[in-house]
Amino acid sequence: MTMWVFGYGSLLWNPGFPVARQELATLHGYARSFCMSSIHHRGTEDKPGLVLALDEVDDAHCRGLALAVEAGHEDRTLADLRERELISSAYLERMLDVELHSGETVNAVTYVIDPHHVQYCGGIPLEEQAQIIAHAVGGRGPNTEYLYNTTEHLAEIGLHDPDLEWLSQRVRALVA
Repeated sequence: MTMWVFGYGSLLWNPGFPVARQELATLHGYARSFCMSSIHHRGTEDKPGLVLALDEVDDAHCRGLALAVEAGHEDRTLADLRERELISSAYLERMLDVELHSGETVNAVTYVIDPHHVQYCGGIPLEEQAQIIAHAVGGRGPNTEYLYNTTEHLAEIGLHDPDLEWLSQRVRALVA
C-alpha cells in the first residue's frame, strides 16, 4: 500500500524523502495560512517568524501536492517527518483524505495546526504578516526564503494563492 503525504508549504519544494509520484491534490475542510508562529525553523523565541499551517475551516479547501513515498522508505520518511514537523507539537499529525487531480481519493499523512497550541496565531492581518516575515530568521534560514520558495513553487505547478502572492510582493518591497 502506498504511503501518501500531503504537501502545502515547504513539503512542496523540500519534501526531504524519496518521492515516487506526485499529483495535484485538494484537501477539504482546511485553509492554508500563516497561522503558526515559528520559533525554530524560520524564527526564534525572541523574534518569531511565521510558517504555513492548515487551519480547520468549514467549507474551505487547500490545493497542494499529494506525494507518494517511494516503496521501502515509508518508516524512515515517517520518522523524518515527525522529527521535522512535530518539533514543538504545534502541528498535529492526521491521516486525511485528499482528492487527486485524477479523481482518485487517497489517505495522506497531513500536518494541521493545533488551534489550542501557544504557537497558533490565526487571523493576523496580511500587512502584519508581511512585517514579521520580512525580518525573521531561524535555524533553517530567513522567513522570506520560506515564503518566496512556497509561493514560487505553487505558481510553477499551476496553483495560485492570492494571499501568498500578495505577501511575497509586499515582503520583497519591505526588504528592498
